[in-house]
Amino acid sequence: MLHLAVRMAGHRITALLAVACAVLGGAALITGTGVMAESGFRSQLPAGRLAGAEVVVSTEQSFSSGPDLPIALPERGTVPAKLVDELAQLPGVTAAVGDIGFPAALVDADGQVVPTQDPRTAGHGWSSTKLFVDAKVDGSAPAGTTEVALDSATAATAGVRVGDRVEVVASGRAPAAYRVTALVDAPDAGILFADPTAVRLSGRADGERAGTVDLVALRTEPGTEASVAAAAREKIKDTGKKTPGSTSTDADTEAAADLIVSTGSERGDIASPGAGAARSLLILLASSLGGIIMLIIGFVMASALAVSIGGQRRDLALMRAVGATPKQIRRLAAGQASIIAAVAVVPGVGLGYLLAGQFRRMLVDREVIPEALPLTFSPLPALATVLLLGLAVQVSARSAAWRTSRMPATEAVAESRSEPRTPSRMRARFGLLLIVAATTLSVVPLLSRTVLGATATSMAGIIGAIGLALAGPALVRGIGDAAGRRLRPGVSAPTWLAVSNIRGYALRLSGVVSALAMAVVFVLTYTLAQTTVMSATAQDTRTGTLAQQRLTAPGLGGLPSGTLAAVTRTSGVEAAAPVSDTTVIREYKQFGDPVVESGSAMILTPAASGVLDLDVRDGSLAELTGDTVAVSTEVARSPGSGLGSRITLVLGDGTRVSPKVVAVYDRALGFGPLALSHDLAAGHTTAGLDQSVLVRTDGSDAARVALTALAAARPGLALEPTDTGSGGSLSDAPPEVWINLALIVVLLGYLLLSIANKLVATTAQRQGEIATLRLNGTTPRQILAMMRREAAVIGAAALTTGLLLSAIPLALLGIGFLDRPWPAGPVWLLPAVALTVICTAFITVELPTRQALRTAPAHALSARE
Repeated sequence: MLHLAVRMAGHRITALLAVACAVLGGAALITGTGVMAESGFRSQLPAGRLAGAEVVVSTEQSFSSGPDLPIALPERGTVPAKLVDELAQLPGVTAAVGDIGFPAALVDADGQVVPTQDPRTAGHGWSSTKLFVDAKVDGSAPAGTTEVALDSATAATAGVRVGDRVEVVASGRAPAAYRVTALVDAPDAGILFADPTAVRLSGRADGERAGTVDLVALRTEPGTEASVAAAAREKIKDTGKKTPGSTSTDADTEAAADLIVSTGSERGDIASPGAGAARSLLILLASSLGGIIMLIIGFVMASALAVSIGGQRRDLALMRAVGATPKQIRRLAAGQASIIAAVAVVPGVGLGYLLAGQFRRMLVDREVIPEALPLTFSPLPALATVLLLGLAVQVSARSAAWRTSRMPATEAVAESRSEPRTPSRMRARFGLLLIVAATTLSVVPLLSRTVLGATATSMAGIIGAIGLALAGPALVRGIGDAAGRRLRPGVSAPTWLAVSNIRGYALRLSGVVSALAMAVVFVLTYTLAQTTVMSATAQDTRTGTLAQQRLTAPGLGGLPSGTLAAVTRTSGVEAAAPVSDTTVIREYKQFGDPVVESGSAMILTPAASGVLDLDVRDGSLAELTGDTVAVSTEVARSPGSGLGSRITLVLGDGTRVSPKVVAVYDRALGFGPLALSHDLAAGHTTAGLDQSVLVRTDGSDAARVALTALAAARPGLALEPTDTGSGGSLSDAPPEVWINLALIVVLLGYLLLSIANKLVATTAQRQGEIATLRLNGTTPRQILAMMRREAAVIGAAALTTGLLLSAIPLALLGIGFLDRPWPAGPVWLLPAVALTVICTAFITVELPTRQALRTAPAHALSARE
């Protein structure tokens, strides 16, 4: 049977090339997605500045809830400082360091801030040098309150040497003069102070974080790492259930994350908790892409195999006539497809690994993931690809051969020269049912003005396109019959032949039309869903931002203390309020089942109402003090999340809180689903400083000039207008939108290549038909004219059906997000899609037709026999 499958494959090279291309592209996409998913699960960040510590004790930097994937916590938690001495007494420990990090930045001689890797945690105590591996120290340790050590890279950038005096901004304090006592050549060493000075500057002497350190790092004797780690776990078992220094008196209201012990590769997430969240992003991207990729690959694979096996119907029918069983026919079809898939999957898998590397590079360039996060390469994605594609090929090939294998031999031979005269009613009804379901799904944006709601638009378009593929033969046959009845007696021969082919080969034509229509739907719905959400977000932000100016200090890790008071005193300023953001995890129940959602949250004070208009529907932002929170209308719809309720949240450092809802607002797209009170977030962010101040002025030039002068007079401050663009063009797109658009381009390329191969294969299989027409007196010019008319019908039908399938979802998306019945997006997109579809239809029909016309009719017919 295998030998026969290979012999049959040799006579259908063109059609099988379409199958090979479908498998190769599918293997690349599945493998690339698999590499990203595996990297999200298994990739580890380097230990960085903790490389010299064999054991690290810290808070848990991820949140786990039941079977769901862990959610990374990007804010640094705290550990009781008393553990440093206790853990130092463990057998095998040679040194115990209570490491702390706090905002610090060096100011050069020109008053400019010297950039560092992470200014929020650039400040450390001198004892942290014990954590470095082979660090070279030029000088001596800082001893007094006015002495400091610098890492070599920062010192070189500022042109500083040992003994020089420099200015340093630490923890939002005013710039102070320090003498440089040492230069430390170690990665990410930062700005090093004497340990007592570091404790005072970081606020660990008093305040919310008094008596804490960020982590405890242990150096151990050789071979004792495992025993020290076990002893440390036993030591901390009953420690850290409540954050030291917490102002809350209700242990059920506020509880810190548990302490954990990390060794080996686990230290990377502890060294960079914010960067560790990038792994969760890789998993999220892979999972969100997996569904649509499998849908498209399955559609393309089934179409390619249907064309390939459809061209062999006569061979299969003759085999039935000489005694082959239905099972043997299906096995033959599946075996032939498996041979081609096996040849194509190998280069496809290799291409997938390369594709994953390019995708990672794009993520790094867009600053979505850190450059230090590597990909994990293993045979697992390749194995998963082989299994998935193998299953898809088997199912698709057997399904394509099902009808021929089940028909009586005489009937199969009789039908092998033509298509079934009556399209399947069951297939048409199921296709129409899918189109109705897709239309129903497209209503979701009216009910949920969220990114998830917009995703329903894209899914509705794809489901509708699959429904079109199923109902297509009946629709095309109906169109062909209607066109045939309206043909005038004097119509030209090419037109008559084209219409006859449409009526007689509805299944063949509908397969091509539905594939091209899917490309139209895919591009329009996915791209315009992205740009519409982006435009609605910008509209919310623009409308809800009353302030004209924003003051930030990115190089300092946060705004220095006193900045808000200075802004308020500035002439022409009518209102000013600090605005920051953090990550929050919300826990609630939906239909009785627990649900966990992670998202960004603003940190606001009651003064925020003077600079922001969140379109508050209930309550007031003026009550945003203490353990309170404001929620969006989407959040408020959840059970137990309305005004006056207490909701369960996990803050970015793992602290569980139950704040009271004091306001419900509507502009969630622009400002996020939650807004925490400034008091609630205090002590639970890594830097502990405000990230920005929004300023509303009287609109005069004098006020703008005064604010500019204020920013220029203070090192590190940056003033920028809040209205930085319309947000409606792709140039304003955030990184996640560019990532999605890049993936759309890759998937579109795969889809168009598969469609082109299918069209070429379909046209090439018509050599016998073309030869018969030529023997009956049809000229090559008439045949070309006939094929061009068919290509025009294909292109026009694909565009029309694609636009019709996209129209309702996109109209409802526009109404739900922009209050108008059309989406936002680039005006050139529709003409570009139309041109691409028309060119694809004409080129892939014209070229194989011209090739067929170069073959003598008698030779073409003999080769077919």
